[in-house]
Amino acid sequence: MDLPTVAIVGRPNVGKSTLFNRLVGRKLALVDDRPGVTRDRREGDGSIGDVAFRIIDTAGLEEADADSLLGRMRAQTEAAILESDAVLFVIDARAGVLPADRPFAELVRRAGIPVILIANKAEGGAGMAGAYEAFSLGLGDPIPFSAEHGEGLGSLQDALRDVLPEPDEDEEDDGEGGKGLRVAIVGRPNAGKSTLINRMIGEDRLLVGPEAGITRDSISLDWEWRGRKIKLHDTAGMRRRARIDDKLEKLAVSDGLRAVRFAEVVVVLLDATIPFEKQDLTIVDLVESEGRSLVIGLNKWDLVADQPGLLKTLREDCTRLLPQVRGVSVVSLSGLGGEGIDKLMQAVVDASEVWSRRVSTARINAWLTDALQRNPPPAVSGRRIKIRYGTQVKSRPPHFALFGNQLDALPKSYTRYLVNGIREAFDLPGTPIRLSLRTTKNPFEKG
Repeated sequence: MDLPTVAIVGRPNVGKSTLFNRLVGRKLALVDDRPGVTRDRREGDGSIGDVAFRIIDTAGLEEADADSLLGRMRAQTEAAILESDAVLFVIDARAGVLPADRPFAELVRRAGIPVILIANKAEGGAGMAGAYEAFSLGLGDPIPFSAEHGEGLGSLQDALRDVLPEPDEDEEDDGEGGKGLRVAIVGRPNAGKSTLINRMIGEDRLLVGPEAGITRDSISLDWEWRGRKIKLHDTAGMRRRARIDDKLEKLAVSDGLRAVRFAEVVVVLLDATIPFEKQDLTIVDLVESEGRSLVIGLNKWDLVADQPGLLKTLREDCTRLLPQVRGVSVVSLSGLGGEGIDKLMQAVVDASEVWSRRVSTARINAWLTDALQRNPPPAVSGRRIKIRYGTQVKSRPPHFALFGNQLDALPKSYTRYLVNGIREAFDLPGTPIRLSLRTTKNPFEKG
């Protein structure tokens, strides 16, 4: 099978070889803090989840005479760009955009192939200012990333999936040019995940039974719902770490976590007879922290359907217990009886669309002006906090950035007010929302 080709480019010492090693899954490229360690193009087979590609590590781009060693290294890099299907353009988020980055950004832009901008060394939120600065390169939304620690792989997987060609004609798609909506079914042991999936696909494909913990592996199955390709992931039941002693189960839980990270929509399946247990809330927290879109399924509804008003009560409980995903779809169903599956899948598709939604900068700033007038930010040490403007920096999940002064002093209650306002104004129910606050430096402030 011919894999699409991806080239990693950027100036020296931004972490290209560390990224290459991360994507091929082993230390093929020599890594050192000194710039210029990589000279020849190095190639390997890389992958993130189900996205596979041929990856090329290149020498750091530097201005140099064509006949010099640096000039020949640059020529090798330019050749790699021209033979690639996509380019990962890497900058150092901690250093920000340097003058040396700009001519090479122009070089890859002129090549006329898709470019994914990687703001590397942004682990733990460090270097976010440099990541936002990367917008000025004109290469699209930067992906905050840490090649060293593997942070940002899910976002990079989504970006690569959007730009890379199909590896061969047998590759599945969802009828709309994609490879199928990736849906993970997660929950506590014995919530009925495997029974539900068997009913969805119409065959006893997965082993089921009354005993908790039958499923050990994360199982991936291809399915079609109303003409749309779906890739279903059944996962092992998730229990609190303190209660997991068996090594196999630890591995199974970690496999389930991986399924969450690479899903687009996660269905958290609850047992309707004992819903919203502490572990259910912990699992929803995990899905939210991973930035995945979410649907809550109340399984075994046939056992409680005779209780009038119960669904309304449980939806109210959901709003109270899970404010971080306010408006999330709560669907009643029975995996055993096959009831509610269409409602569940429609909620899944709707959640995916909300998760992928983009809002124009003009609309964001019109909303922001109104929100600030209705409830101005508080003053700190006699000076009022000013929020000057906002923008959406990425989707999947929706991520917004606000710029102003003293934003690091903004109270959490006001941040919640802004997030809830964004959710309501732009119709983003149930999806995780990220909000970054960037303080613009005051040139008159004494350092």
